[in-house]
Amino acid sequence: MLSQDNPLYDRVAATIDRFMTIDLTGVGLIDKIREALERRQPGPICMGAAEIIVRAVKAKGGPVLIATGFPEGGGVPETDGPVGAALLARALFLGLGVESVIVVDEDWEAMMRQTCLGAGLSPMPFPSSGVIEPIAFLRPVYIRTVPKDAEGARAVSDDLLARTRPSLLVAIERPGANAKGLYHGLGGRPLDGMVGDLDYLFRTGKELGLPFIGIGDGGNELGMGVVAEDLPRFSPKAADCGIPGRGGVAAATAASHLVVANVSNWGATGIIAALAALLGNEAVFHEPELEVRCIEQCVSGGGVDGMFMAPEPAVDGISAREWEGLVRTLRSSVLRALGHSVNWKGDRGDWRQVK
Repeated sequence: MLSQDNPLYDRVAATIDRFMTIDLTGVGLIDKIREALERRQPGPICMGAAEIIVRAVKAKGGPVLIATGFPEGGGVPETDGPVGAALLARALFLGLGVESVIVVDEDWEAMMRQTCLGAGLSPMPFPSSGVIEPIAFLRPVYIRTVPKDAEGARAVSDDLLARTRPSLLVAIERPGANAKGLYHGLGGRPLDGMVGDLDYLFRTGKELGLPFIGIGDGGNELGMGVVAEDLPRFSPKAADCGIPGRGGVAAATAASHLVVANVSNWGATGIIAALAALLGNEAVFHEPELEVRCIEQCVSGGGVDGMFMAPEPAVDGISAREWEGLVRTLRSSVLRALGHSVNWKGDRGDWRQVK
């Protein structure tokens, strides 16, 4: 396991975090969000999240609860979020042997199931007991759905915390309520009636002492309350969505550790990369071809690209094939930093020191 006193630790952690803040989409927000986060949460971002995950799972044993799903037009879910959730669940199982419960709205269950299949996981029926038991010779994942109404969503949340007893909570590209309790898209569109209230789940879990990792890319995602006060300086609709009386789009609920990236799925990939490095297990970090399959399966299950607003195999306007190259580059860069390079003589390590 890669320890903090190993000289490689800081190098690998910095490499991963730099990848996260490349402005792949050209939106221009990520550098400012990253700067705001560094002032409020010093230290490695993705590696910090990986450390929290490993400590929590080893202390409590799991499962890990992952919430995702962001609605586009007509309430159809986008590909950003579910893909990262499924691949993170895969990494957690391969690296730590812990099962994940992915929480989505009731009408998105089929999409989430397809996405998990694309990530190489076997979706299993959520047990009526609420208790997750190991299944021999299978790589399982569980999907728990919540209704759109606040009372119903809160009842499911209470049940998850009481009976499923997660070791930690992760929110990836999930709408976060503003200070008035209202949900919005980044451009200010209301999401009333489109999503269940999962802020309640994460606030309650955090009050119970559960670690809460948030992953977001714009400021309106669950967990981004860490930088809510900073967002109005550079995010146009953060303080005022443009509709009188609704407030801004900035999410109010703060994660105990926030991961920001240019695209939320990419943030999940950063955590996966950090877990692979931390655990010394490269199998934890999926091959790039699996990223493509996962995106395509998400679309086949009803997901749409958040930029094209159509069932295109893309995430935030970036095609699955481009993501394949990005994942390959990050994966290879992390492995090389860990000394997995093999030079012309067959030696491993920094080839520049031996030629």
